[in-house]
Amino acid sequence: MAFSANPLSLSVPEPVFESWLRDTGYLEILDQRTTDLHRHSSTTAAAATTASSDTAVTNSAAAAVSISNGVFVLIFSRIGTLLSLLTLNPFAKLTSDDFSGDTPSWTLQFVGSFDSYSFPSSPSQARLRVHENVKRYARNYASLFVLFFSCSLYQKLLALVGLISCLALWDVLKLCGDRWGLEQHPVVKQSLIRISQCATAVILFCTNVQMALFSALAVSYVVMILHASFRKLTPSKQSTSKDGNRRVLRS
Repeated sequence: MAFSANPLSLSVPEPVFESWLRDTGYLEILDQRTTDLHRHSSTTAAAATTASSDTAVTNSAAAAVSISNGVFVLIFSRIGTLLSLLTLNPFAKLTSDDFSGDTPSWTLQFVGSFDSYSFPSSPSQARLRVHENVKRYARNYASLFVLFFSCSLYQKLLALVGLISCLALWDVLKLCGDRWGLEQHPVVKQSLIRISQCATAVILFCTNVQMALFSALAVSYVVMILHASFRKLTPSKQSTSKDGNRRVLRS
């Protein structure tokens, strides 16, 4: 049966379509369906391997080779899925609106239960999870970065002193500018700002603040990628609208 082309099918922008998928809960259904299909295919392959080994008892060497090949294929496929995480941009679909609103619950939503995690079955599923979870838990990941940066500064007291010194330098410049009326002397103001910028760069470099920042960014990025790729897309709350679609309620 042939269907006529629908001109409206090409007029929906991708962000609007993704928003519709998110609001109706189909992203979660797609993620769960992909996991179930992968589990079913793995179970079917294992059953086929067991059946073939049972019917060919005399050819045990061939059965052992078949099982080992299946294990190697599974290992390499999972390694390929993990390596694919290095090639994607987790912030591709992140917007400023994702940082507004309340922070999702750390225990119920961000961490969840043991059943809330599973290994992504393919690079496409890992990409779907990372992009969506980064949008959902953007405030949680930002809080983790602040925590890791604070711990890094605590381990490097010299970097903490340098950061506080830079903040104090700019605060003193602002107070002096208000007291001396530097707004009426733009040349003097720009000169002091340039001198303060140079002094800030020297202080940050000498106190290794950049190393503390880099280590915090690295740890935060690894934690974010692993959590976002292994965390299933499970909505926190849902309600049914008048048209029968599921609506995700975000607190």
